[in-house]
Amino acid sequence: MPLKTLHFTNAWHETSGGIATFYRALMDEANRRGHCMRLVVPGSDNRVEEAGPHCGIYYVRAQKAPMNSGYRMIYPNEFVPPGSKLQKILADEKPDLIEVCDKYTLHYLAGLLRERLLRGVLFRPAVVGLSCERMDDNFRRYLPGIPLGDRISAFYMRRLYFPLFDYHIANSRYTAEELRQAGVEQLTPRSVWIRPMGVDFSQLSPARRNPELRRQLLKNFAGPGVLLLYVGRMVPEKNLGLLFGLMEHFASRPENPYRLLVVGDGMERDFWQRHAARATPGQVMFMGHTRDRMVLADLYANADVFVHPNPREPFGIAPLEAMASGVPVVVPNEGGVLAYANDENAWTAAPTVSAFADAVASAAQDTRAREEKTRRAMQTAERYRWENVAGEFLDLYAEFCRTFQGQEAVLPPDFSSSISSGAQKRVLHLASAAAKWAYNLGGGRRKKLGVGEPQSGEHLPPTEGMPSSHLSHG
Repeated sequence: MPLKTLHFTNAWHETSGGIATFYRALMDEANRRGHCMRLVVPGSDNRVEEAGPHCGIYYVRAQKAPMNSGYRMIYPNEFVPPGSKLQKILADEKPDLIEVCDKYTLHYLAGLLRERLLRGVLFRPAVVGLSCERMDDNFRRYLPGIPLGDRISAFYMRRLYFPLFDYHIANSRYTAEELRQAGVEQLTPRSVWIRPMGVDFSQLSPARRNPELRRQLLKNFAGPGVLLLYVGRMVPEKNLGLLFGLMEHFASRPENPYRLLVVGDGMERDFWQRHAARATPGQVMFMGHTRDRMVLADLYANADVFVHPNPREPFGIAPLEAMASGVPVVVPNEGGVLAYANDENAWTAAPTVSAFADAVASAAQDTRAREEKTRRAMQTAERYRWENVAGEFLDLYAEFCRTFQGQEAVLPPDFSSSISSGAQKRVLHLASAAAKWAYNLGGGRRKKLGVGEPQSGEHLPPTEGMPSSHLSHG
């Protein structure tokens, strides 16, 4: 019987980036394989969206996120109380495996499932944590200046995130390093697998380069020149100060041929749009978010240099898309982009204005290096086709289910946690027991699983399309 997997994330909205792209690609591959997959995301209302013969999306009405109102967040009140929306979804779907891509509210659902503490959920699926960002990076960006901020973040990851899952996946070694640190001296062992994100080749190609389209794009600026491109969300964690500082640097020169096209939206767009109008008039154009993949493919192919300023990027799909389009790429010499970018296929530079300016100038002017690096970049991007990447994720989910059921592991992890011992182990045991007792005291107690109650893997076979759901009626 095909596996059924249920995935939860808060990183989803109309203009969301890499995580939404990943789940769409995953559903495409799941439909090709006949893998039954459901996704649960926050929305403005309760509804169900069909996403092919074997996949679908539950939208759960949720409040706007406090730090970034462009997103919404599903809070524990949607899964802790008996009869809550998520408990009903779980009871309806009975998945073999549940994956949570969230470090703020939804990961507690995984912990409750592991301990069998949800009254309305009478089965125990494998629970997987997908890390597509680092808690410490977001903590520094959204809560700067908090005393002992790094220690708070490290404690949170070690005690309130890492132990709540059976298995962990990270999208790059950079992201996984935070999990490695969190995995030191845990009560029970956990393992971490590193699996990258991917790129969609269905539209991206250097063959889309069109001199007339490029001329039309440059008409939006004060004059012709070298067309730089940034594609991504306009949010604090993207380090956009480096991008616009770069344009100010170029503007200070007597002859400035550089123009910047910004494609994307987010909470910082208005601020940077006002800043650019004042500091670099006529040299920066803001296009906003585009849903049309063909339009985006044309923009990639007709840029002269792609610039990605974030040194703390967990992975970075946009630079990989630029590589697939045959565009020279300038990226920081640190962070998750180094999973695929290096000095052989890109221009890597220290995340400073002067270093980025030198790299952009080299990428724009060194014809021989451009040809060689873009050729190698396209070969690199080819290895990250979504069809292959998504298939590796589905294979890994199947592996988790096999090992969860006690079968021998086939795919080894990249690393595993270390186990506590002695006094620390006893303290952690007491803390874990106290937390469970407090939850039960608060009304979360549920009956023990009995004979004949459904276990992991016991569910109705996947049906064509989405099942009738309580959510479809609000």
